[in-house]
Amino acid sequence: MDTSRDKRKTKILYVITKSNWGGAQKYVYDLATLLPAGEYDIAVAFGGTGELAEKLREKHIRIAAVPRLGRNIRMIDDVFVFFSLLSLFLRERPNIVHLNSSKIGGLGAFAAQIYNSVQKTKKLLTTHYSLPTKIIFTAHGWPFREERPSWQRLIIRFASWLTIALSHKVIVVSEHDATAGRAMPFTKQKIFCVHNGIRPLQLLSRTDARAEIVKGSAAIIPENAYWVGTNAELTRNKGLTYAVEAMSHLVRDREIKTQFVYVIISDGELKDVLSRLVAELGLGENVFLVGAKKDAARLLSAFDCFLLPSIKEGLPYVLLEAGLARLPTIATRIGGVPEIIKNGETGILVPPKNPRAIAEAIVRIMQNKKTAADYGAALSEDIRQRFSIEKMVAETEKIYRED
Repeated sequence: MDTSRDKRKTKILYVITKSNWGGAQKYVYDLATLLPAGEYDIAVAFGGTGELAEKLREKHIRIAAVPRLGRNIRMIDDVFVFFSLLSLFLRERPNIVHLNSSKIGGLGAFAAQIYNSVQKTKKLLTTHYSLPTKIIFTAHGWPFREERPSWQRLIIRFASWLTIALSHKVIVVSEHDATAGRAMPFTKQKIFCVHNGIRPLQLLSRTDARAEIVKGSAAIIPENAYWVGTNAELTRNKGLTYAVEAMSHLVRDREIKTQFVYVIISDGELKDVLSRLVAELGLGENVFLVGAKKDAARLLSAFDCFLLPSIKEGLPYVLLEAGLARLPTIATRIGGVPEIIKNGETGILVPPKNPRAIAEAIVRIMQNKKTAADYGAALSEDIRQRFSIEKMVAETEKIYRED
């Protein structure tokens, strides 16, 4: 029996579909950089290039690009990705493969199972023995909750179940998703809920943050304007069209005397759609798409109020960041959001796809400074207590160690 595994570091290979800087990427970065270096040998594989890759290089974490790996399903590319992953596993020989995002979850779990089978066959022909690679998948929000035709959701639900079946353990980031996962056949013993955790924020001053946000854009914002802000990738799941429509309600409300702007940080596939909607509604002086900003969380001090109008979420990091920035926060009542915000105590929850409700919530925050301050302070304290990065890392490490 080969007991050398007990004498060396545990090798963890994180795999994620994209290397941009979203919630799933922050999660991978935090685990990769905060696990004890003396106990773990860590590498991260991903598709494309982006901020995640840059940040990992700065921390001297080994990285590997997976050619042709992307979010959309493309049969030929995905076959190529499968063999690339299998080759990567054979080269790295990880003790743990930790998969992140739905696309790579299915492909990666299948490839890891094939890798384990190959290794088992080799071991049958020799006296060498070692434990199989443990396959862990983190679901950052189930994809079958997205708005799609029923037949597509059915297929995606089956694919999600198959990913669970191929994995040894599955981490979900909210109790809401844990309930959905455990409702599938033969999954209860595999599902573990670990809430996202957050590092302390290094915020810029309000003046510097506002200057950084408008730099490089055409935005001209009056000095005394009230800033409503969103930091979210411009995708359908984020519900940004409903937020823009809410601003139209506010502009038409003659009782509102406060001059306001709505600033959206980030880029994405809906940029042109949102730009056209802003123009059609005549909101060019009120709504600004300022593009992606590096380390955008440090710019939250620019805002007077934070808004997350999503129609699908897991447990969004941006709400944790907004809370640490002590911002009064408005978010939709979906996914794990109510596990962060207690309506009427630490913020305001509104129904999804409801521009009128969003507008009314903004008015409440904008016109009641004490309520706004109380929400921000209460949310900040709650997040410090319940969503620490140390707790997330410790609970994840416990899952790594358990048989």
